[in-house]
Amino acid sequence: MSEDQAVVEEGRRVPVAVVVTLLTVMLTVVLIAFAWPAARSQPRDLPIAVAGPAQTAAQVKGGLDQAMPGGFEIDSVADRAAAVEAIKDRDVYGAIVLDSQAPEVLTASAGGPAVAQILTQLSTRLAAENPGVQVKVTDVVPLPKDDPRGAGLAAGALPLVLGGIIAAAVLTQRIRGGGRRVAGALAFAVTGSLALAAVLQFWLGSFEGNYLANAGVIALSIGAISLTLLGLEGLFGFVGLAAGGAVMMLLGNPLSGLASAPEMLPTGWGSLGQFLPPGAAGTALRSVSFFDGAGSGRSFLVLGCWLVAGLVLCGFAAMRSRGRSVVQARSEASPVTV
Repeated sequence: MSEDQAVVEEGRRVPVAVVVTLLTVMLTVVLIAFAWPAARSQPRDLPIAVAGPAQTAAQVKGGLDQAMPGGFEIDSVADRAAAVEAIKDRDVYGAIVLDSQAPEVLTASAGGPAVAQILTQLSTRLAAENPGVQVKVTDVVPLPKDDPRGAGLAAGALPLVLGGIIAAAVLTQRIRGGGRRVAGALAFAVTGSLALAAVLQFWLGSFEGNYLANAGVIALSIGAISLTLLGLEGLFGFVGLAAGGAVMMLLGNPLSGLASAPEMLPTGWGSLGQFLPPGAAGTALRSVSFFDGAGSGRSFLVLGCWLVAGLVLCGFAAMRSRGRSVVQARSEASPVTV
């Protein structure tokens, strides 16, 4: 190696302290992204319904507000039937039916096992306030018997995100041409979703409902993520791909609410998570699989917007690449004068 090359190589070297510092910062950010939402999980304006006499309902509301300020957003309904309908429409997570002889707490573990557990604990409070009265707990929309804790659906957020990121990374490295990359991303979204839905529904038993509908939600999610990242990479190179992947992984995954519920996450962050593909996909999957699609409209709108945005970004990237090719061709064709 010549002396000039040695000087250049020396200039490229990064001090070990800088590398160690950057790695430490990255590790800390990853820990905060995944641990903070889980460690601060608690009810925040969690929508529930109360059915019963107005005076008794007011007392229950006051007791809940005193026990957990800001924890619940309580809606009064006429009776038990109205409460069940509100749960199945995904307007509320559960309900308290105030009957002097047979009070009842209605839950929907399919809408969020953590929320169902909290509502079940309310039955203990009601029993303490009404000595000698047996408080019944009814799971209106239960999780499948093969996955009573909803572990499969909660764990499914990570493969969704990784699938989109890996697809974008592999396609940018191995496939040339924007059109071929888009086609590859869409094809993978379909095949990947069929595989993931089959595992979750037929093997693990985490899903119910129509298999193709569940796979469609997963395909929309993978396609939205991979196309967005492809477009960012086409416009900004590796930096765009890395930044987009970091947003999906470090924000989208922990803020999806799949492990609990969006209303259980720190204020504002749960709402943000629902505007990212993992959170929207999680809500849509719960709705399609267990609630006949109720409450999934906004989630499908969010996923559709991300998918369209990804296609637009890929289109801009293709136009810019084509423009550069034209300029380069003209430059090579122009005669050089001396």
